[in-house]
Amino acid sequence: MLRKIIKKISRTRLIAIGFFAVIFIGSILLMLPFATKDGQTTSYIDALFTATSATCVTGLVPFDTFTHWTLFGQLVILFMIQLGGIGFMTVITMATLFMRHKIGLQNRMLIMESAGTISLSGIGELVRRIVFGTAVFETLGALILATRFIPKFGLLQGIYFSIFHSISAFCNAGFDLMGTLEPGSSMILFNGDAVVMLTLTMLILTGGIGFFVWNDILVCKARFKKYQMHTKLVLTATAIITVASTAMFFIFEYDGAFEGMNFFDMVINSLFQSVTPRTAGFSGIDMTTLSEPGSILTMVLMFIGGSPGSTAGGVKTTTVAVILISTLAYLQEDNNVTIFKKRIEEKMVRRACSIAFIYFSMIFICSMVISFAEPVQMKEVLFEVISAVATVGLSMNLTATLSFASKAILIVLMYAGRLGALTFIMMLSKRDTTAILKRPVGKIMIG
Repeated sequence: MLRKIIKKISRTRLIAIGFFAVIFIGSILLMLPFATKDGQTTSYIDALFTATSATCVTGLVPFDTFTHWTLFGQLVILFMIQLGGIGFMTVITMATLFMRHKIGLQNRMLIMESAGTISLSGIGELVRRIVFGTAVFETLGALILATRFIPKFGLLQGIYFSIFHSISAFCNAGFDLMGTLEPGSSMILFNGDAVVMLTLTMLILTGGIGFFVWNDILVCKARFKKYQMHTKLVLTATAIITVASTAMFFIFEYDGAFEGMNFFDMVINSLFQSVTPRTAGFSGIDMTTLSEPGSILTMVLMFIGGSPGSTAGGVKTTTVAVILISTLAYLQEDNNVTIFKKRIEEKMVRRACSIAFIYFSMIFICSMVISFAEPVQMKEVLFEVISAVATVGLSMNLTATLSFASKAILIVLMYAGRLGALTFIMMLSKRDTTAILKRPVGKIMIG
């Protein structure tokens, strides 16, 4: 009976239900009295907010993670981060493979959609590589961080902190335990430690390029010409955005947020600041100290996010690249949108424009509603809303002060951002029937 019901549910809705189930169970666990250090029950809205933020790998929090949650609460959050990062369907499929069961067509299609791959073939091997690669990168990250955290926090706490922050960085979650030093400080107290900052940077970038790209690199090694077009576009766009935004942050914050740092630390923090908004959420500096152009650049980077099929959110690098390239093609009166000597399908261009428009609309509407309900500046609200829908986690110290209604709006935004705004809207409005006949063409003027 249950199997028949599941078959009638679309793949998109199954994934959405799966994420919702993880969030719901996590929120109940976080409400338990022994999940908090003061032994008091956390309000459901705050437990739900934290569970959504962890499962949707965002990082916005109503409380400091270390000072509010016990070890049990922190481990619940860490489990949700890991499950939300690699995808619950990946975990389910890995368990199926472990029990030596065959992966059915339905599960293959779910994995294809969840992991962001383009082919049904080789799903089992891809899942193994995702799990193995995740374990390798997170372990390496933890080992490097341990060289800094063990001397600072002691052996056991140092090891735990290294594992927690490695998983949080790789999954682009942004949750931290640095409240043990100063509540809400994130990585600010380590912004002069190149080992910590660069390790987190590489973990964020690795998690944010996407599982499909990993697989392509593993197969083709360092032969760029052999990569599939998607991989080429992701790597190129990521490199351009990272280098350009690093240079801009250095220029914008030289006499601003980076004032007092030496030249080397400024370069490291410029790189970190260019990477963490896409979409990790760790703070190397106090976000309220950013200059106006620095704040705008951060919001733009949060909006762009990482790459498809990754642990990151945002509209994605490929979406922005396709829109820019199609715009250039239109200005040159070229009917073909080409990248790396291959043509992009028109429906992909339409999809990219639709995704950007939906994200813009959600940000615009929710920012207006929250700014109406909260006595705060529009820049702070806009920053918070973009951070939520792009699953980033950076904040201008606004999250904890928000009302019930504003937190509820951010919860929906984080959930929509993790599923993908277009997927979320289609899931709510999907029709079972489609028009068979094409309508007559009508002419309008644009621009």
